[in-house]
Amino acid sequence: MEGSSSSQGTVTCAAWIRRPENAHLVAVAKAGHGDQPSLLEIFSFDPKTASLSSSPSATYVIEEGDPVGLAVHPSGDDFVCSTTVGGCIWFELYGGRETNIKLLPKELIPLQGAGQQKCLAFSVDGSRFASGGTDGHLRIFEWPSLRAILDEPRVHKSFQDMDFSLDSEFLATTSSDGSARIWKTNDGVPLTSLTRSSDEKIELCRFSKDGTKPFLFCTIQKGNKAVTAVWDISTWNRIGHKKLLGKPASILSVSLDGKYLALGSKDGDICVVEVKKMEICHWSKRLHLGSCIASLEFCPSERVVLTTSNQWGAMVTKLAVPADWKEWQIYLLLLGLFLASAVAFYIFFEKSDSFWNFPLARDQPPSRPKIETILGDPQSDDQNIWGAFGPLDM
Repeated sequence: MEGSSSSQGTVTCAAWIRRPENAHLVAVAKAGHGDQPSLLEIFSFDPKTASLSSSPSATYVIEEGDPVGLAVHPSGDDFVCSTTVGGCIWFELYGGRETNIKLLPKELIPLQGAGQQKCLAFSVDGSRFASGGTDGHLRIFEWPSLRAILDEPRVHKSFQDMDFSLDSEFLATTSSDGSARIWKTNDGVPLTSLTRSSDEKIELCRFSKDGTKPFLFCTIQKGNKAVTAVWDISTWNRIGHKKLLGKPASILSVSLDGKYLALGSKDGDICVVEVKKMEICHWSKRLHLGSCIASLEFCPSERVVLTTSNQWGAMVTKLAVPADWKEWQIYLLLLGLFLASAVAFYIFFEKSDSFWNFPLARDQPPSRPKIETILGDPQSDDQNIWGAFGPLDM
């Protein structure tokens, strides 16, 4: 365990809050217990130690109900928390990285009295917000105007999971009865239902995020067999499946750059899969010591995952995967290659005399050209260029 939240209260969910200059925060929601109220706490994250701060930078007391789910806007300036009493709280975040962080709660009026919202999601471009209730009611809004695009009751028996596509055009939703549907978010109309056999249950869903492979990943339970299946979203045809976690998954997540897929189990394991090869590249067995993984998210800028469970709270885990090239490292490599090429050319020109030593006549000057001849005389070149165009009108 590289980092955890404070021990008071039972953690129900957590989420990354993306901030400028990679000074990311973590929102941790806790259910009340005894005299302890329900809380929403904000922790800072240290990428050098891959850990959360020991104490929260901001705290908000939830007066009614316990928190159920969190969804953070891509900008990191807003997030929504659903509670057990129904409805959602909309928070605006202000302040710096560790100090002067303030939470401004606002009522999310269209969802007041709407019942418990099990699934919440923002679109990748931040223009859409969707919620799915335990009663199967689906709502899609424009953000931040909250104009209703879709308000459809009983689209599922009860919501299990949801996710927006990379271009924000599609929304995938899954039901507790094992069905899954695809929606067009611009006009809020159903597009298709994913095909499955009678003994299969589609449980979790995530769209690919790398921008090159238009896929939808879903976990499928077929009796005692658990697999991860892939659909091509250009045709919505199922193109294959693979056994990855090897047990029922409780949560599914995709990194923001789309390179990795992560699955959490109901007994505390997580596995991370390289999407390009669809092979496991990281295992953390019994990370939460037998407790169900309730939430799982990749850090926006580091190869680190945030996980939560009711028993062990919030943890951050550094992944054992190859380090990514930073932008400055790529530019430094290109500069090094350019300088190495220039040095090699100079050495070849100065030292490789045999290339230039052709047999000479008695009065013939050396045939090896001067370096200035190859590179050109800047002054003479300018004269030739202007002369080629003739006199210019000024």
